[in-house]
Amino acid sequence: MDKKTLKPLLGLGIQELKEVANSVNLPAFAAKQMFGWIYQKHAQDIQEMTNISQKARTLLAESYCIGIMPPVETKRSVDGTVKYLFPTLSGDTVESVFIPDKERGTLCVSCQVGCRMGCKFCMTGRQGFQGHLTATDILNQIYALPERDKLTNIVFMGQGEPFDNLDNVLKVTELLMHPDGWAWSPKRITVSTVGVKKGMLRFLDESPCHLAVSLHNPFASERKEMMPAENAFSLEEFLPLLAEKDWTHQRRLSFEYIVFGGMNDTPRHAKELVRLLSPMECRVNLIRFHEIPDSPFRNSNEETMIWLRDYLTQHGVTTTIRASRGQDIWAACGLLNTKHMQSKQE
Repeated sequence: MDKKTLKPLLGLGIQELKEVANSVNLPAFAAKQMFGWIYQKHAQDIQEMTNISQKARTLLAESYCIGIMPPVETKRSVDGTVKYLFPTLSGDTVESVFIPDKERGTLCVSCQVGCRMGCKFCMTGRQGFQGHLTATDILNQIYALPERDKLTNIVFMGQGEPFDNLDNVLKVTELLMHPDGWAWSPKRITVSTVGVKKGMLRFLDESPCHLAVSLHNPFASERKEMMPAENAFSLEEFLPLLAEKDWTHQRRLSFEYIVFGGMNDTPRHAKELVRLLSPMECRVNLIRFHEIPDSPFRNSNEETMIWLRDYLTQHGVTTTIRASRGQDIWAACGLLNTKHMQSKQE
């Protein structure tokens, strides 16, 4: 795609496509035709839109394109996980990860270049914030994915804080769920956050998708040491908001908990987790820490992970241990980072 001259249609909703149609003197109903070609039939080129006249397609193609940007790099893990490096409209790059698992295919998408939350155990946090992804950039990770037809689930757990770019994240989820487009069930989409209160309130009101909260420590003072965002988005502010909600089978609340050896895996932490979370209908996903260079954090041992899982479950908090995938290609939780890629391009 020539980003300097052609405007992408991918990422546009019906109203925006009506404006596109008007710009080339097409009737308003052509917007719905374009919408179907993009989000339902996954057209690769404007010329595929055969229920639009050839003349109109030619006019469209003079100013617009679908907006597909194929990955510029692919890395495959021994466990079948695939990490892709995608270009963005701004000229940056982001990583996303496809995780196959029997009949399930999950894509971990990014929503920002870098992240400004600064979690000390995360490579993306070390990268710092470099920009928001547009709806086009986010959708392209799905649209241009070689395994797109195998996708069953999408998780916004890649680079960036989704609630820090909420307008574009909501727009993407709405397009994915639109009955005239992908028509995905909200049960197939999970959006994560460190606990951005304003974004959380809006998300809970406007979206039916699943919510995952990055918790990592039940004590605010300790959480603050590993997650600076606790200073602005504290546990005592957002946990009561979640406790008030009626969590039914239609929408799932989960808490992500990276387990650090000797730091958040003790009986004291386990008891506090039960106190905080047992009043809610939720689940906890225990995640192995994937060590990064020059980090004071260490992974917990398997015996402790199993003990913590069993303790929480026995005390009313459903808990599982998430399998680590793609660690050998730096695709596992907390390892995504495109700073080195940008350095090569400069």
